[in-house]
Amino acid sequence: MRPSKLPAASGGIQRSRGGVVAKLAVLHLLLLSFLSPLFFLAARGIRTSVVADWKGILHISSKPIVDWREQLAMQHMKSIFTKEVIDIISATRHDLGPWSLDSARKNYVSSSWRIGGQDEASQNLTISDAASDVAQNASRVEPENVAAAGDLLTIDKGVKDDSDGHQLLDNPVIVARRRLRERRRERRAFELVKQDDEELVKLENAAIQRSKGVNSAVLGKYSIWRKDNENENSDSTVRLMRDQMIMARVYSVIAKSKNKTDLYRELQNRLKESQSALGEANADSDLHHSASKRIKEMGQVLSKAREQLYDCKVVTQKLRAMLQLADTQVRSLKKQSTFLSQLAAKTIPNGIHCLSMHLSIAYYLLPPEKRKFQRSEKLDDPNLYHYALFSDNILAASVVVNSTIMNAKETEKHVFHLVTDKLNFGAMNMWFLLNPPGKATIHVENVDEFKWLNSSYCPVLRQLESAAMKEYYFKAGGHTTLSTGSSNLKYRNPKYLSMLNHLRFYLPQVYPKLNKILFLDDDIVVQKDLTALWSIDLKGKVNGAVETCGQSFHRFDKYLNFSNPHISRNFDPNACGWAYGMNMFNLNAWKKKDITGIYHKWQSLNENRALWKLGTLPPGLLTFYNLTHPLDKSWHVLGLGYNPSIDRSEIENAAVIHYNGNMKPWLEAAMTKYRRYWTKYIKYYHPYAKICNLSQ
Repeated sequence: MRPSKLPAASGGIQRSRGGVVAKLAVLHLLLLSFLSPLFFLAARGIRTSVVADWKGILHISSKPIVDWREQLAMQHMKSIFTKEVIDIISATRHDLGPWSLDSARKNYVSSSWRIGGQDEASQNLTISDAASDVAQNASRVEPENVAAAGDLLTIDKGVKDDSDGHQLLDNPVIVARRRLRERRRERRAFELVKQDDEELVKLENAAIQRSKGVNSAVLGKYSIWRKDNENENSDSTVRLMRDQMIMARVYSVIAKSKNKTDLYRELQNRLKESQSALGEANADSDLHHSASKRIKEMGQVLSKAREQLYDCKVVTQKLRAMLQLADTQVRSLKKQSTFLSQLAAKTIPNGIHCLSMHLSIAYYLLPPEKRKFQRSEKLDDPNLYHYALFSDNILAASVVVNSTIMNAKETEKHVFHLVTDKLNFGAMNMWFLLNPPGKATIHVENVDEFKWLNSSYCPVLRQLESAAMKEYYFKAGGHTTLSTGSSNLKYRNPKYLSMLNHLRFYLPQVYPKLNKILFLDDDIVVQKDLTALWSIDLKGKVNGAVETCGQSFHRFDKYLNFSNPHISRNFDPNACGWAYGMNMFNLNAWKKKDITGIYHKWQSLNENRALWKLGTLPPGLLTFYNLTHPLDKSWHVLGLGYNPSIDRSEIENAAVIHYNGNMKPWLEAAMTKYRRYWTKYIKYYHPYAKICNLSQ
């Protein structure tokens, strides 16, 4: 029976073992399912420092190890991109985390979106350019442990503890990027400051240019302490009163035409009161204290007149008539001003007239043997420097001679040929006998003693004897007022009738033995040695002169009548003009070209003044057309008699300065800032100058 129980016992044991195994399998499965997420989370939470050491630069990071796909991508990128690009990618990844489309859009925008004005050189700086700035800081990163993470990256925990126990995780690349940003900010700030400085300089230069155009006459009346300069509307009350007076005049005319006598009288009374309160005031501070009261009263009467008389059409007509009347008055005043300036230009100051009278008396009291100048043998020597000066102004002629001699290098080689009229002949001789020009030679002649210069030879003298010319220049009853007589006054200036002015066209006849001669006007001042002019090659031309054309100014069409066929067929209206005042004439070429004959031809054609109006410059332009050699402008600077804006350096660097215009330096109308260049050559200490009260 016992053998029969063994199989049953073994089967029980086997069943109990099978239950235990099953329970263990279930327990293991549960334990694995519980622990595997924990292991996964623990592995994902481990933070390491990854350093990719390609050429000795340490990259320290505290971010978790990226997944295997990112590591694989980084490994392949090393073979594609440069070290600098990898550095930037790695540093950006450390700063901003994994790349995404949003981060690229935010941090790596198109260059067209960047702020303008930045220096591209600063934008293109790479990390390697700033590596030297952090080299000394990189030395404090001490590697503690290097371990391989697959064969992809080198990990280093180069971490140092600060005094607070915190870990310093500064990556050299990140530090370099921070330094670059700081450097760019500093450079940008510097550029902005520089731009501000440049703008300030531009504003200052513009202010300087505007200040040059300010009227100096107005500046003379300006004072910062005056009340009318406290604000820009300092004349608002004055303008209000003037406007009220204009409307009062309009309404008074309308009231009179409509028989509103009471209103007319009231308007006239208010006009007188306002005019009295206004006076000559140009600013509110200059007004009479009763001005505000007059404004109020005028406003009341104007309101009353507006209610009774206002008619838009009638008021417009009256205002237009007043405007036309004011325009006529302005034109009349301009003509009067022109008349007075022309009158002042042709008058002789009392001091110069006094000087001429005293010198003339002294000259004719001299015995004949004492009236002669020394060194007369040099007058015809062609190897010397000869000057021609034609003038009836003793003081002006003395300035020309004195300034030339004082600036000359070899005074003994200079010869002055003066020609004057019989009225000033004695005075001119006496002045230079008393004041000889050093070692230079001087000779004075009387134009009235040139017997060959007569009406049969000279067209100008012949025309002056004609009835038409006498009527034009000398008519007595034609004009009775300043405004009507000023239009042609400048054409009747006596200097244009004097043969001293036309004698410049007869130089070979006056000085037949000379080869070259320098012609000078009496309103010039010489500031440098002029002997170099005799060495200038005139290229076969007759006249050496400084041209005066600038853009459209001082060309032939300004001086000549191109509607006349004689002018339009032979001359170019845009041809450049030139200046009389300092001219080098080649007398040999003059004779060959028959310059005097050409002058006679054009002067004869202009008998009725159809070719030009006045002066000797227009016939000079015709006579020397294509026969003038241009000289450098520094030889001859013009305009000191009319132009107040000539640059000072231009004046002081000029060899000759010319006071052409109405404001001659010997007149009270002369411009003060230019007059000193002329007065320094006058001998105010001379006894005759003191007698005649000549002073600066």
